[in-house]
Parts: sequence; C-alpha cells; structure tokens
Amino acid sequence: MAGFSTWWNAWPAKAACFTVAGAGCNSLTGGPSQPTQKLRHRRPKLCGQPGRLPVPRNSVIFQVESSDAGQRLDNWLNARLPDYSRSRIQDWIKRGHVRVNGADSRPSHTLRGGETIDVQPTEPAPLHAAAEAIPLTTLYEDADLVAIDKPAGMVVHAGAGVHSGTLVNALLHRFAELSALGGAMRPGIVHRLDRFTSGVLLVAKNDAAHRRLADQFAGREVRKTYLALVQGEVKTESGRIERPIARDPVHRTRMTARLAEGRAAWSEYRVLRRFTGFTLLEVRIGTGRTHQIRVHLASIKHPVVGDTLYGAAAQPDLGRHFLHAHRIEFQQPTTGDPIVVVSPLAPELQAWLEKL
Repeated sequence: MAGFSTWWNAWPAKAACFTVAGAGCNSLTGGPSQPTQKLRHRRPKLCGQPGRLPVPRNSVIFQVESSDAGQRLDNWLNARLPDYSRSRIQDWIKRGHVRVNGADSRPSHTLRGGETIDVQPTEPAPLHAAAEAIPLTTLYEDADLVAIDKPAGMVVHAGAGVHSGTLVNALLHRFAELSALGGAMRPGIVHRLDRFTSGVLLVAKNDAAHRRLADQFAGREVRKTYLALVQGEVKTESGRIERPIARDPVHRTRMTARLAEGRAAWSEYRVLRRFTGFTLLEVRIGTGRTHQIRVHLASIKHPVVGDTLYGAAAQPDLGRHFLHAHRIEFQQPTTGDPIVVVSPLAPELQAWLEKL
C-alpha cells in the first residue's frame, strides 16, 4: 500500500464562513432579540403584549402565532431559545417542564397556532469526566496538540449510556493540560471518530490551538484519508460521491443519503486492491458528516465490511467494521508548519485482510 502520500496532492481549501442570526422578537422582553443573549429566569411578558403574567418566577411564556402552525414543538422552541440545544429542550418537554395550554406535551407535538406555551428551564446537574488509567498510543505530540491512534471499540467521549472507558477518560489521566473549549465532558476534543473506526485523531492541549484547529476543520483545510474494505467488486478505479446526508426518518440511529435534503457532503475514493467479493479503497472526505463514509459507500451498493447498520453482512471473526482513519494533514496551530500524521492499518484489520 505504498504511495498513499502522492495521491491527490492538489486539494483547494475553502474559507470558513460564519453567520449571525438576524434580530427577531424576544419573548422575554417583547423587544429585539440578541443572538448571544443569555436566558434569564424572571417574570416575562408575552411577545408584543404589555403587562405581566401571574406565572412562576422561573417560567417563560410564549404565544404561538397562526403563521407558525404545522411546526414541531421542539423545533419551534429551539428557534426561540438559541442558547439551549434541541436535545435539552426535548428533555424539558419529556420531564413536564414545558406545558402547552396548561397540559403536558411531547417533542413531536404539531402546533396549530394560538397556543400558550409555558417553559420552565432547568439546568442539568454539572458533569465532569474522570481520569482513568487506560493505555494510549501517541502518533505525534507537541506543545499544542497530540495525535492519538484510537483503537476500534473506544468511544471518544461520554454519551448514549457510555460514561467510562472513553478516550477522554484516558486523556485526562495521561495529559496535565487539555483545551477547555469542548466543555467538562469533552476536554481537548476537536473532531471525532465513530466507536468502531480506528486510527488517527487530533486532541488540542490549549484553547488557542483548539480554535485554530477548529478553524482549519471548518474551512475544509484538513485532509483526511481513510482505508475501507467494502463488499463487492467496485467497477471503477476511482470515483466521487456527492450526496447530502440527513438523519434517516424511519431508523433514527442511522443516517441516509437517499433524501433530497440534508447537509452537503462529498467523498472521493480510489481502488487499492481487489479481492474476490471485496475491494480495498482509499477514501478522502472533504466534509465531516456523521457516518459519512459508511453512508456514502452504502449508497453505491458497496457497504463497509462488517457494517451491519448499513446493510453489510455480519463478520463475527472481525468484530468491527473495516474502516480506518489512516492519514491526516493539517497546519501546526502556532507555527503554521504543515504536519502529516499516519496511522498504520490496525493489526486486526491487517490480519483479516491477509486471510482473503
């Protein structure tokens, strides 16, 4: 598999684009909203209407306009409470902290217009990741960052029922300083890899490095190359898949490239080696959507080997899907010097390949 470093040397970088939401009606004050205004727990006024309401001190009252009919409750509230995530708002609704015309509701409730919505915001209990003595393999390290060789099966940070044994737990034990921009549960984390994807992952040691690396990812200036073994014999020697990716409306744990809407995404591939019934690909992605490579390859009828979520046959002797983050190219956040970090193919993947 020599010669990876010479492939596709030219890749135009795109500038990062940041937008600020326009001013609108603030349901706390009845005046223009500010994009960064922090929600205050105080007696509110109805938007555009004078006077105070006899509501609890920590309630926020909204009046639904007829023009908003047809919208989901959680989406409608998320647009009016931008300081809070949609998942946080959904949790409030499920726990009874959001009432529609005085009654409990559900996140998917469809608004009809004219409803009065009472929101009682609550803050979650503070969470902090704990240090755990978990072995880590370091591929590169300097004063600003470290490149970790993540094994398959390790979750990057806590979530979805996983609260220990994560990469973050291991990082906190190994390194005295990590960026705080990701919050207490994601210190140093600039980007992620799926649980069963192995390979190189960057971690920021300080906030300045985190910001500059994040800017490079947002500007699509970071070159990411993966190795993937797929089912079937890919006909063309190379190709480009450019299809938007969205959450599957039926199977919510999956993403899909079958819908017209979604977030723009593109992946390019070339064939490295052919086997009977399988093809080894080198894949480069220009965007970083959830499950992007897995979704795109499945969309051309060549799912990643072992990836049963996207239609591949089960491979009990593999125990994971055959996807590896092989190479990453970026600029050192302080000096601007180009850095290339390569992760060798994971031993279990190499061994499985040699049996074909």
